[in-house]
Parts: sequence; structure tokens; C-alpha cells
Amino acid sequence: MASTTTAEVPAAESSETELTIGGMTCASCAARVEKKLNRMEGVTATVNYATEKAHVSFGEGTEVADLVAVVEKTGYTARPVPRPAPAPPPSAAPGPTAGGTAPAGAPATDGEEASAAEGAATDTLAALRQRLLVSAVLSLPVVLLAMVPALQFDNWQWLSLTLAAPVVVWGGLPFHRATWTNLRHGAATMDTLVSIGTLAAFGWSLWALFLGDAGMPGMRHGFDLTASRADASSTIYLEVASGVITFILLGRYLEARSKRKAGSALRALMHLGAKDVAVLRDGTEVRVPVGRLAVGDRFVVRPGEKIATDGTVVEGVSAVDAALLTGESVPVDVSAGDEVTGATVNVSGRLVVEATRVGADTQLARMAKLVEDAQNGKAAVQRLADRISAVFVPVVLLIALGTLVTWLLLTDDATAAFTAAVAVLIIACPCALGLATPTALMVGTGRGAQLGILIKGPEVLETTRRVDTIVLDKTGTVTTGRMTLLNVHTTDGTTETDVLRIAGALEHSSEHPIAQAVATGAAAKVGTLPTPEDFTNVPGLGVRGTVDGHRALVGRPKLLTEAGITLPPPLAAAMTEAAERGRTAVAVAWDGEARAVLEVADAIKDTSAEAVAELRALGLRPVLLTGDNRAVADSVARATGIDEVYAEVLPQEKVDVIRRLRAEGRTVAMVGDGVNDAAALATADLGLAMGTGTDAAIEASDLTLVRGDLKVAADAIRLSRSTLATIRGNLFWAFGYNVAALPLAAFGLLNPMIAGAAMAFSSVFVVTNSLRLRSFT
Repeated sequence: MASTTTAEVPAAESSETELTIGGMTCASCAARVEKKLNRMEGVTATVNYATEKAHVSFGEGTEVADLVAVVEKTGYTARPVPRPAPAPPPSAAPGPTAGGTAPAGAPATDGEEASAAEGAATDTLAALRQRLLVSAVLSLPVVLLAMVPALQFDNWQWLSLTLAAPVVVWGGLPFHRATWTNLRHGAATMDTLVSIGTLAAFGWSLWALFLGDAGMPGMRHGFDLTASRADASSTIYLEVASGVITFILLGRYLEARSKRKAGSALRALMHLGAKDVAVLRDGTEVRVPVGRLAVGDRFVVRPGEKIATDGTVVEGVSAVDAALLTGESVPVDVSAGDEVTGATVNVSGRLVVEATRVGADTQLARMAKLVEDAQNGKAAVQRLADRISAVFVPVVLLIALGTLVTWLLLTDDATAAFTAAVAVLIIACPCALGLATPTALMVGTGRGAQLGILIKGPEVLETTRRVDTIVLDKTGTVTTGRMTLLNVHTTDGTTETDVLRIAGALEHSSEHPIAQAVATGAAAKVGTLPTPEDFTNVPGLGVRGTVDGHRALVGRPKLLTEAGITLPPPLAAAMTEAAERGRTAVAVAWDGEARAVLEVADAIKDTSAEAVAELRALGLRPVLLTGDNRAVADSVARATGIDEVYAEVLPQEKVDVIRRLRAEGRTVAMVGDGVNDAAALATADLGLAMGTGTDAAIEASDLTLVRGDLKVAADAIRLSRSTLATIRGNLFWAFGYNVAALPLAAFGLLNPMIAGAAMAFSSVFVVTNSLRLRSFT
């Protein structure tokens, strides 16, 4: 076994690291590595069989080299997963190299690491396929000769031996090698059961052929689905030895291929980013690898290209397609001042973007890290399965020995006793137990990432099942979070176009949020706005000025009253109605006459009402939580179908509301997006943060919804519940299979070869069941 020297391993810089573990063949291997690491002082480790990684926390005095050494002493290989290199400062950003490649010694990017790992996995899969195909070709005649007596000719048993021997020795070499390694370390795994069972069957056959009557010319051999009761000296088990190894190799191959599919979403996420970028250096475009990009660099993105990293548009107008990253199908318009995310695609115009985050700080890298952390974690149900797997193999060895002794004592039939004992060894592999949770987690979290749903850890899944109340922050969650022009009420003889043109022109010169809402809404409907003359801002009341020769006023009714202008009854009624609906009303007058009332409010998102209905369908009781006034809150609640409302709540009081709901016996989920929601998100049983919100909210949450759409919250809960249901279904199958099959084998009701096939396909079933989550919509 290759060892890793201390010099090859970087010294620990922090209290956490990740190791890639090689040589694990089943869940009990993972349990053993985890147990050995956790015995080290100050070390807490979680080993995941499906992802083949260990996440380790350690204290002072321990280095990564020490962790690697312990894993190697346990009989496996370990390699630290490299950390992303820190981003270079703008001044240190190097120029291009020939061919646009990174210089020698440059740290590998996440994508390069992923590619290397993928290449190694492909090589392993190819070697396993070759071993399987050779073993299958050699084993098929052996199995047919044993199962169909009509095919048996004189000395057929010697042909069977010739064909079976390479399968047992070479085909089963991975099992025998792992068994020997484990025995040297005083341990037993699934490989131990397979190796002992197949070597025992092969050894018995050699004894019967060379020292018994089985080698006699003309010998015929029947096949029984249960334990054989023939004469011991004339019974051979070559079909069991070769057939079991072939079946288990087939199971291993299908399992390995399915595990690769299960992790495909994360690999796709890692490969989303651009590979190189056109950076502006002294006004000239220079093509450099993305790894050289630094914060503050400005780079060009042409139509059809991927945006290299997170940044702010400084030049240009375009539409950006974020479907690969968020699942959102409609491109979003961007212009100077708008933020863009790395790995999204520039659809139309040329953009110049200033980098604000690079490397591990980008949204793509953080998404990939969140998904990987979730896949490396363990749900409570999996911890139970791990504990069972750790003691299962030694218990099975004892059961097999007990079966052999009991059969001999009760029947004095050595052949039946041996058959039953070998069947116990082969049927009992706990592999399906070890795969039940990790594969479902890999597929579920990976599919979530494709849909813009980031699940922080497996324990989140348990909570989604229990949640019965969902608290929705209003601003930015149910509503857009920005003031929008919603309605225009005009007097007879006044056109909406004239109102918007004059009011929009004046408000465009004001920086007030309500004024900007009016200006933006007006520009969207009438196009270019004229420039006002004699513009004056009247603090607390509104604005006045001259537009196209008309002396105009836009603002509160008091502004018009002070100018001697009275609102006619229809406009006064519109004002009153707007106030009752929690909206802000803006009066418009020109040439000494009131002309219109504009309604401005924080608009409800188009999908919010539908999202609330979906949350109700999931059995959740929606609650609206806002610091806004009661009229606004009630208006939003009515429009979206929410019955329970908490209004005029200060930021620090949001936590109290969550606690009050929990004190009533409810299990509470909270959806929010702002800094003022972070404490409430952390207090709730389940926190869901809008990815369009602040870092504080995202950090405090359990689920992050990359898209700012409340419907994704319902999708997130459905996906989490589906993933948990799949895990539970897998574990039920794995537990039930072992519990039911062991007694059948012990009572002599299973032929060892049939047991080998059943055991192999139990693992395949669990992985295939998990892969169904890939079709979640």
C-alpha cells in the first residue's frame, strides 16, 4: 500500500480539513476510519462512504499529517483536499503567460481538482468493468453446468475448476486483498464475509475434487435453491465461488456508476464557471485564466460568454441568463450599477464588469461548498445505520459459525451445514445500509442546487418533515422590497400619458424613493422624460417646477393646498382608498388645477399568492411578519391569502414573535432576506433565506433560495421532504432485507449463489431508488 510522507502533506493552518479516503469498500470501512480518527485527542471526524471523504475538526498540536498517518495505519489511503488559494490583490495580478495558461506551480482551481478526481473515478470504473466482464465470461459456463445437469458431460467438473479458479483468485482479488489488510489491523468488513465465503466454497470444492469422489469421471451434480444435502465428498461449490464473486462485482460496478451519477449535479456546478476572462489592463483587453482575476479588476463580457466572477456592471446594457445557476428561465435585464453573478451567461450586449468577489468568495463557489458540506453530513437515521454497520460484520461471523455448529449437531449433515453457513456469510453484507442516506443526500442536494435550492445539512431534512407554520417576512420576500408605481387616477379630460410625462419629469430630479418609483414607472410607460425648469424640492411635501411650459406640483395634498388648489371629490376618494390599502398617494397638479393621484407601494411579487397556496397545500400555516403599518400588512395579507398577521414589529421583536409561536407548540419555519431577519431565521426551527438578500440572513439560515421567488420556498420544503422520504425508504429496505434474509440463510433456505445475487442487487436497488430524485421538478 502506498504511503503518504509527512513532507507531502501541508501543515494544518486551521482547525478543519477534508480528506479524500481511498480503499473503502463498504459502510463498515467508513465506520472504522471514523472511529479511529475520533479516538485522537481533540479530533471530531465524519466519514462518508458515498462521497469517500472525511470532514475533520482538530485542535492545537494535531496536524493534517497526523490524521493521514492514522488513516493509513487503519489500512486505507488519505489525501488532503487542497484549499482554494487566496485571491491576489489587484496590484499583484500577473500578466498573461504564453498560451493563456497558468504559470508553473499555480494552485489548482476547484474545477481542475474536480476534473482530476473525475479522471481517477473513470479509471477505477474502467478497471472494475474489465474485472467484471472477464469474471462473467468465465463464470457463465460454470453456473450453467452446475444448474443444468443435462449439460454435464464426463469430467465437466474439471472444466468448471479451470474456469472458476481465475475468477476466485483474480476476480476476487480486491476482496481477498482488503480482507488481508483488515485482518492485519484486527478488523472485519463486508469484504471479509465475501472472501471467507467464496474461499471456503472453493476450498471445499478442491477437497472434494482431489481427495473426495467429486473428481471421478461420470460424476453428476444437481442444483438446489436451498441448502444442499448431498454426500459431502461428491459436492462441489465452484458455481457458488465464481458466481458470488461475479454478482458482487456486478453490484459494485453498478453501485460505482450510480454513485457517479448521484454526484453529477455537484460536478456540473463546479464546471459551470468560465475558464478564462478578458481583463482590461491600461485600456487593453488581455486574456488571462480566471484564477488570476483579482477584486477590483475590470473585465469585458461579450454576448454569449459566461460572466467570469461576481461583480458590478460599470458599462453596457444587456440581459443575463442565470438558468444554470438559479433555475430561473427568464433572462434578467442589467445595466450600469447592477450586480451580476459569476457563471451566468451574457445574452445580448457587451458588458464591462468590475470584480467584487473572486475564488472561494463567489456565489458559485459558496453554493458548491454548501452542497458538498450537506452531502458530507449525516442525518440522525444514518448515524444509527453506521453504528449497526460497525458491529454487523463480527456479529455475522458469529452467526455463520453458530449456523455451522448447530446444523452439524442437529443433522450431522456437513454439506447442508456448510451451505447454510456460507449463505449466511454472503447474504449479510450491510452495504445497502451504508449507501441508504449518502446517495439520497447526494442526489437530493445536487438536484436542489440545479433548482436554486441550497440545503445546508442533512439535519435540515428532519426539520422540514415536522414544520407546521411558516412565517413570511413581508419586504423583499412576499413583496419586491422596492417602491413601485401601481395606479394612476386622472380627472376628466386629462390623459395618463400627460400625467406620467409631467410628474415623471419632476420626480426624476428627486432622490426620494417614492419619487424614484414614480419616475421609473413613468419612464417605462412613456419613454424619455423631459427636463424640468425651475425645479424646487419642498422638504416633507414634494417637488415643483415647470415642464413643457406647465407650472406643476407633485407631492402630498398639503403641497397643493398651500398653492390654493383643491382636490376634486373623485381624486379625494382615490386618496382615501389608497390610504386604506396601505399605499402612498401622490397628488399631481399643473396650471392651477389638480389633475391626478398616483398610487405607490412596495409591490407584491407576481408569484407570492400562488406560493402561499402551495405552502398551504403542504400543510403549513402561513403567517405574515412585518415592521410596516397595519393597513399595509392587512392589504398584502388579503392579496396573498394569509390570515395571520403580525404588523408594526420592530426588528428585535421578530425573534419574540418566533419564540411565541414556538411556545404555542408549533414547529416554525421562517423566510426572510434582510439583516434584520437574521436573528429570527436562526431562532426558527427552520430558516429559509432568499439568496437575493444579505449575507447575514443567508448565514443564519438552514436553506438558501438562490432565486428571490417565494415559490422556491415551497419547492425547497417539497424537495427536502422527498429526500428524507427516500432516505427512510432506503433504510427500511436495507434493514428489512438483512433482518429477513439472515434467518432464511441460517435455516438453509437459500443457496449461497442466490444469496450473492440478492445481496448485490440490494445495494443497486438503494442507489437506483435515490436516483429517482434527479427527476424532481
